[in-house]
Amino acid sequence: MTTETPSQEQSNPTIAIIGAGIVGVSCALHLVRLGKRVMLIDRAGPAEGTSHGNAGVLACCSVVPVTTPGILRRAPKMLFSSDGPLFMKWRYFPKLLKFLVPYLKASKAETVDHVARHLTPLVADSVDEHFNLSEGSPARKWLNRSPYMFVYADRAAYEADSFTWDLRKKNGFKWQVLEGDAIRKREPSVASHYGCAVILEDHGFVSNPGQYVKDLAATAVAEGVELRITGVNAIVQNPQGVTLKTEDGEIEAGAVVIATGAWSASLAKAHGANVPLESERGYHVVLAEPSMQPTMPVMDAKGKFVATPMADGLRVAGVVEFGGLDAPPSQAPFDLLLRGISNLIPNFTYKSKVTWMGHRPATADSLPVIGRSPVSKNVYFGYGHHHIGLTAGPKTGRLLAEMVAGLQPNIDLHAYRADRYS
Repeated sequence: MTTETPSQEQSNPTIAIIGAGIVGVSCALHLVRLGKRVMLIDRAGPAEGTSHGNAGVLACCSVVPVTTPGILRRAPKMLFSSDGPLFMKWRYFPKLLKFLVPYLKASKAETVDHVARHLTPLVADSVDEHFNLSEGSPARKWLNRSPYMFVYADRAAYEADSFTWDLRKKNGFKWQVLEGDAIRKREPSVASHYGCAVILEDHGFVSNPGQYVKDLAATAVAEGVELRITGVNAIVQNPQGVTLKTEDGEIEAGAVVIATGAWSASLAKAHGANVPLESERGYHVVLAEPSMQPTMPVMDAKGKFVATPMADGLRVAGVVEFGGLDAPPSQAPFDLLLRGISNLIPNFTYKSKVTWMGHRPATADSLPVIGRSPVSKNVYFGYGHHHIGLTAGPKTGRLLAEMVAGLQPNIDLHAYRADRYS
């Protein structure tokens, strides 16, 4: 083991990254490949949170937020219908109100247009970003280029969703509309009562998201990143950089990146971040040995769930639930996903199932927080990606690495600033 001299340490100080999900691991890989000393810190280890549980879709077209015009009118029906994709733990509602007011306010058409315009550069080229990041890594085997299909009951249901598709078109996305038997010719698993479908090419999926991120993290360690398993309780700016106060003592670093997803608020708030953040609880079930599964990710546009072929079975993921970080999973979302997949695929059966609930980091305006702290020059943020964390992780990690390394990112980051609610 070599020991570096103080002069070497001063000229290339350690960059600490808190959070070993897809954003943090991507940032670590990009930084170490830029020649930086990197320490990746996580309380539980790589991909033990939201990066493990998600639909696995590299959803380049996911630029439309959950809150769109008319959400106030639609929300009660979604909340109180047994087939609605929106759930609430009502005991948590009083705590949620402070977040809910700006969240619903962001559903104005001009705000949604702003959000879509600034999500597009984070996700539009995401498939290439994933393939570039995983070059030479065991993680590459989990990546798949594929189309992405949205299915509707009929043409009228698709046309009723015109706001969503017009917004995608405005931001450069193209698609093909299929009807009737043409749907089954393209994707035989879809039931015949779906009369209209949209196909977007040039998308992809990850057939084992958790192992994919673990393999990327192992690659980062092999390339020189130090992995520490501990919790970080506070970050203190000092003249040389930052001091991290962890469960195992203090760690000195030249700079730190906060990428702890839905858990980022307490650390980030102390360094000037004022964007409201909440857990948007997501659910999935993995169904082993399914009787049939799609060849590509398929989104049921009404049910708001995605069916994705995985290495260990068919993963069905979706649903939005507000209930905070501490409450246990609810059973109703799992039941809804199982009813949905039985409706999507005719005569569907499976051998066994595994269920999961996790915490999507939701900001009030549906844009992530990416960039330098407005008050602490050695603190950076990368969190708040809602449903697009897996998709946008490598791009976000690259942008953060470039900033920390003193390089100029190739997109304007003003919309993602941490103090935009000032």
